[in-house]
Amino acid sequence: MAEITISEEDFRKFREFFYRKTGIQFEDSKRYFVDKRLIERIERTDSECFRNYFMMLRFDTSGDELQTLVNLMTVNETYFFREEYQFQCMVNSLLGEIIRHKKDSTPIRIWSVPSSSGEEAYSIVMYLLEHWPALKEWDVEIISSDIDTSIIRQARRGRYSARSVQHLPGQLLKKYFKPIGLEYQIADELLGAVEFTRVNLMDPVDVRAYRNFDLIFCRNLLIYFDDLSRRQAAEAFYDALNPGGFVCLGHSESMSRISSLFRVRKFAEAIVHQKTREE
Repeated sequence: MAEITISEEDFRKFREFFYRKTGIQFEDSKRYFVDKRLIERIERTDSECFRNYFMMLRFDTSGDELQTLVNLMTVNETYFFREEYQFQCMVNSLLGEIIRHKKDSTPIRIWSVPSSSGEEAYSIVMYLLEHWPALKEWDVEIISSDIDTSIIRQARRGRYSARSVQHLPGQLLKKYFKPIGLEYQIADELLGAVEFTRVNLMDPVDVRAYRNFDLIFCRNLLIYFDDLSRRQAAEAFYDALNPGGFVCLGHSESMSRISSLFRVRKFAEAIVHQKTREE
C-alpha cells in the first residue's frame, strides 16, 4: 500500500469543512496534529487516499465518521477547581442575585460547556455542597455538554488521575473520592448530580434544546473559534439564558470583544457577563 500523504490543498479543504461543521479553526501550526489523525482515519476506513476519505466523510449521512474525527481532533485538558475564583463568585454573588429575581420555584439551571472529562461540572457540585447553604432550599439542575462523545463517556465514569485532582483540598479529596490504584473515583453523590449531553454550538438544531439557564460556564473554548464562530456561540448563550442570567468565560476571554448582547458585571471575585433583564 502506497504511503498516505496530506497535501496543502487537502489540508485546506479539510480545514474549511471541519470549520463549517464545528466552528473550530486549525492554524497552519496544527498541520502535523491534523495530518496524523486524518491519515489514521484513512487507514482505519480503508479509504486508500485523502480524496476517497474526504468524499466518504462529506456524504456520510449518519455523521458517525465526522463524530469520530471530532473526538480525535478536540483537546480536552482541565482539572478540578480550575479558575476557582469564579466558583467563589457563583456562591458569594451570582446565585444570590439569581434567586432574588426568581418569580417562582423553578430549579436553578447551570450549564457547563464544554464538559471535557467532567472536572468543571463536578467542581460546581462540590462548591455548592460545601459553600452554598441555600442549596437546602433550592433545586439545582446541572447540565454539562461537549461535542466529543468519547470525553462525555469518560465524564460519566468519573475516574480521574492524580494530576486532575492535584488542586483539590485534601479534605474534599477524601470526602468525595475513592482511591483506586493510581486513580480516583468520584462519589456516586456527585455522579448523579450532573447530566452529561452532546452539543455542537455551531448547530442551531442542537442548541435549540438548551433553554432557561440561569448560569453558564464556558471557559477556554472560544479561544479555539474565530470571530464569526464566537459571535454564533454568544448568540446561542444569549438564547439559552433566562433574563438576568450570567456567563462566566475563561480569564483570557471577553464577551465585550465578541458581542454587544451582554452587560459586563464586576463582582468582588470575578468579572462576568449578564443577559439584560426585561423591564
